[in-house]
Amino acid sequence: MAVSMLSTFIKPMHPEGRRFVAIAAAAAAVLFWLWQPLGWLGLGVTVWVYYFFRDPPRVTPQGESLVISPADGVVSLLEPAVPPAELQLGDAPLTRVSIFMSVFNCHVNRLPVGGRIVTVAYTPGKFLNASLDKASADNERNGVTVEMPDGRRIGVVQIAGLVARRILCFVAPGQELMAGERFGLIRFGSRLDVYLPEGVQPLVAIGQNMIAGETVLADLSGTATARLGAMR
Repeated sequence: MAVSMLSTFIKPMHPEGRRFVAIAAAAAAVLFWLWQPLGWLGLGVTVWVYYFFRDPPRVTPQGESLVISPADGVVSLLEPAVPPAELQLGDAPLTRVSIFMSVFNCHVNRLPVGGRIVTVAYTPGKFLNASLDKASADNERNGVTVEMPDGRRIGVVQIAGLVARRILCFVAPGQELMAGERFGLIRFGSRLDVYLPEGVQPLVAIGQNMIAGETVLADLSGTATARLGAMR
């Protein structure tokens, strides 16, 4: 029971966060030396930085037809939209699911489906509020296209936000990965867009909380209609 309780509060940290935690801890030590109240503030910041870069294990639902959420956060947009040209998904509108990540969400991104990485394309841009619709086109972003075994493709786009200033992508074209595997990370608040294949409806609702690598976003094998949600 003690181990279980400990694992509830202490999560593994992604290696990308180590130097940031070290910098925050060093700054906290200096602040303690200067004035103890500032030191406690610095310690709080250090804990938050560790928490931001947490990378807990996730249990990914199995099924070739399932599309899994690539990010922790809240569904902020559900609408038809023309995918960015770099995804090579054509110029017809597809259903786009946008997941907004606050600075308190886990920011490790996971692949929504298994398959072969077809494209990885970075596009420089602005740093507007990531919750805005125009952030998909105007903000700095990194697009990844995954081709599934049946030939269908899904696009996922990492989008920087007001605070985010660095998009990291860990995959390259030609790689074969499974759904739920880690493919990237965005530092300090941002958004992910998922472009579903034609005719596929999302099984989530605006305002719904998502868990990367676990929440089922859509089912490619069914004919389910888009879902509505109500706050309770």
